[in-house]
Amino acid sequence: MNHILAIDQGTTSSRVIVYDDNANPVFTAQKEFAQYYPGDGWVEHDANEIWASVLSCLKQALAFSSDIAAIGITNQRETTVVWDRETGKPVYNAIVWQDRRTADLCEQLKSEGREPNIQDKTGLLLDPYFSASKIKWILDNMDGARARAENGKLAFGTIDTWLIWKLTGGKSHFTDATNASRTMLYDISANDWDNDLCSLFDVPISLLPEVKNCVDDFGVCDKSLIGASIPIKGVAGDQQAAAIGQGCFENGNIKSTYGTGCFMLLNTGDKKLISKNRLLSTIAYRLEGQTTYALEGSIFMAGAIIQWLRDGLGVIKTAAETEEMARSLISNDGVYLVPAFTGLGAPHWRADARAALSGMTRDTGKAHLARASLEAICYQSHDLLAAMRGDGADISSLKVDGGLATNNWAMQFLADILDTEVIRPTNMETTALGVALLAGQGCGLYGNPDEFKAKTSKKFHPTMQENEREKLLTGWKQALDRVLA
Repeated sequence: MNHILAIDQGTTSSRVIVYDDNANPVFTAQKEFAQYYPGDGWVEHDANEIWASVLSCLKQALAFSSDIAAIGITNQRETTVVWDRETGKPVYNAIVWQDRRTADLCEQLKSEGREPNIQDKTGLLLDPYFSASKIKWILDNMDGARARAENGKLAFGTIDTWLIWKLTGGKSHFTDATNASRTMLYDISANDWDNDLCSLFDVPISLLPEVKNCVDDFGVCDKSLIGASIPIKGVAGDQQAAAIGQGCFENGNIKSTYGTGCFMLLNTGDKKLISKNRLLSTIAYRLEGQTTYALEGSIFMAGAIIQWLRDGLGVIKTAAETEEMARSLISNDGVYLVPAFTGLGAPHWRADARAALSGMTRDTGKAHLARASLEAICYQSHDLLAAMRGDGADISSLKVDGGLATNNWAMQFLADILDTEVIRPTNMETTALGVALLAGQGCGLYGNPDEFKAKTSKKFHPTMQENEREKLLTGWKQALDRVLA
């Protein structure tokens, strides 16, 4: 057996990538699935559609190679599924990490002074982003769900847990430490579910999965489903998996992934740091019982802005078009987009904020929209990096990956606006690579993941003059202040 199979279950699509014994990708299958927006700030997925998309990709991958030693799973984090243990049927759609329906509950808990205790235990801020309030909403709003949960008849999981359950035919109810650390129910110092937090959010502890290391035994796939009994050996949330794929194993290593959202992760070693600038403390990975922590800044809208240009406005047909459109303009002509479509994430954490496009004139056209969208992602990254530096991080370079990282104009603008070297890897699929390395280590096909970390493809060095940078950032701050006001 000399192949590893990585399931990369994202916010808009599912991918399965097959890696050879040198951790090189040799096959990819991908399938998009529907996004549902039933209310203002509400975002849902059909968990069964997610499962069907994964199963379809798995079957294509296994048709390519039956020589699979192990499976690794990486996933969109925080997205919440609650299902019936007997039937396996979800009691409600999956509530996506972007969803803001529980903002009022979170504000109420903040007014009661609950946030400092929550941050101390979980490293997280009180926000609808995380799973706890989503679980409570499902149990409170679906007929009979709370009683069934209290009687042990329901199960909760983030998407990794849901897929493990489905793949093993309902035999395994597991998660890993990185995903558990995003629920707001997990004490990241004690490495265990917290009874007080479960009580605060009215979540029966019997609902929760067992938490394992990132490299562990997560069960064996049901042969009747995919035609093979393959062990699941590695699991990590998508941003932690990307950090592993980028080789961020040392204190101070930092990466930024540009997928649906943007997520910046800074390795802080064996120390859990509580940010003074409203960043998150989280588990970077847990191997052989040893926990490595990270500071994280989360932006809700990055690639999703480009998807909005394509699907919502019809401004572009493909994401690649934005590079030439942005390059066609000498400047942004004062046009700024603040992409608070589902609120603002770090370091602002404003669930009530909504998007705004400012500075338009009669000369404003499609190219301005494209450029403003790309610039907005970079300005938000600047705010994250500034917050990390404010927490004491010494950052001289930033590793990038994800779909937007292929855009040369955007990466050069990012280096310019950050005034920091930006490093792009040869293989941009670092999320899948990271979890493939974990699974490969778990089955003995690979050694230490550090041996296979992503190789550098291109470095972008800042060339922008300081006065131009300050002028652009001033314009961004003015546009942002209008939204925050």
